[in-house]
Amino acid sequence: MSVNTAGRRVLITGGTGSFGQTMTRRLLRDGVGEVRVLSRDEAKQDAMRRAFGDDRVRYHVGDVRDRDTVERATREVDFVFHAAALKQVPSCEFFPLEAVRTNILGSANVVEAAARNGVGSVVVLSTDKAVHPVNAMGMSKALMEKVAQAHARNNPRGATIVSCVRYGNVMYSRGSVIPLFVEQIKAGRPLTVTDPGMTRFLMSLADSVDLVEHAFHHAQPGDVFIRKAAAGTIADLAEALCRLFEVPCKLEVIGVRHSEKWHETLATREELAQAQDFGDFFRVPLDARDLNYALYVSEGELGELPREDFTSANTQQLGVPEIMELLRTLPEIRAELALRDPVLAC
Repeated sequence: MSVNTAGRRVLITGGTGSFGQTMTRRLLRDGVGEVRVLSRDEAKQDAMRRAFGDDRVRYHVGDVRDRDTVERATREVDFVFHAAALKQVPSCEFFPLEAVRTNILGSANVVEAAARNGVGSVVVLSTDKAVHPVNAMGMSKALMEKVAQAHARNNPRGATIVSCVRYGNVMYSRGSVIPLFVEQIKAGRPLTVTDPGMTRFLMSLADSVDLVEHAFHHAQPGDVFIRKAAAGTIADLAEALCRLFEVPCKLEVIGVRHSEKWHETLATREELAQAQDFGDFFRVPLDARDLNYALYVSEGELGELPREDFTSANTQQLGVPEIMELLRTLPEIRAELALRDPVLAC
């Protein structure tokens, strides 16, 4: 699929978030006709309206949980980027049904409304926590992926292409640990870490948007695109930030939070056995087999599985200098350094 957004109408659910704002800027740069931002928070919409000042961006207050809201928002839309979600692991542990209502049922509303309204492409944003999930947030995101794939499987001749992208932690995204560390550094407090040896994928917001754009342009129904990413330990991330801000690195170990993993996984070995490797990412095609299991019982499928999943423990490991270099690419970090000392931002 090769598409052009110039002059077209695009909906971004959860569009006031970090991803939504970055994608909106790219779409406006590329000559989009209209960007519809659907989200629940009118205050964030007002702030975004004032920051962008572009009448091509239209704001819809509403929740993906509500079918009528999503139905209205997808009318006459050409493409959808579905980013609305509950993303915080601890809050989803305390309120798992809320994660179900937003991440699963809300996603189903988006996919179904898009199909009814003849949307050309829907790209659904997922997370590494959907793989071997151990918490409610990850479980709900895993089922969100299944909702998208089931639509593709059950509508093989449908006009709407529904695909997924899956990536790890986006550095400096809302709710991530880096803004917290920066706040603690500025306040002169120790950096609170769950466990220094934990590993996490590290990637920029620009890299995540690049993956979504690739899926948008090239996906077949039911595809999952997985961004390869390097990783680092929480301790090294904290040390890298302290060195950038030229402060002593003092850590306060607070222990593992509710249902956190020691290492994250982006792709299972079963997925890797079917995946196409495109250098910076994997494409996992839809398993489009039907329910005639007898065929596979009698004939089976040959092939050796890869030995390992793709995890934050066996991907490329970044040391403190490499993490510092990656942090310097983040506009938010450069802005904070410039406020502290213009020389540090160079």
